[in-house]
Amino acid sequence: QVQLIESGGGLVQPGGSLRLSCAASGRSFESYVMAWFRQSPGKEREFVAAIDSPGTSTHYVDSVEGRFVISRDNAKNTVYLQMDTLKPEDTAVYYCASAMTGWGMSEYAYDFWGQGTQVTVSS
Repeated sequence: QVQLIESGGGLVQPGGSLRLSCAASGRSFESYVMAWFRQSPGKEREFVAAIDSPGTSTHYVDSVEGRFVISRDNAKNTVYLQMDTLKPEDTAVYYCASAMTGWGMSEYAYDFWGQGTQVTVSS
């Protein structure tokens, strides 16, 4: 069992930055693939980024490539999402997720989820 708690969301102006954190409790954090998803009102949950267990390989959805960076600190059981040059269309609830069997862009690839943190990009 893994428990995930996101933090760092908030209101930011277009062009601004935020860093999301996801703290994990439970065993073997360093064995899990970690990912971020997001969901806007009326839309399906969307893959944003994933990172492999040692933190050496990352994957991004095209719309955030070059603006967002996913990273992890296995000593702190934490995964991060640095978001720069934010746009209004990035507004969503951001969720952290973990997987034991490899990364994927489908939410069904992930076993455990956090409760989400709201990110609002508006002037």
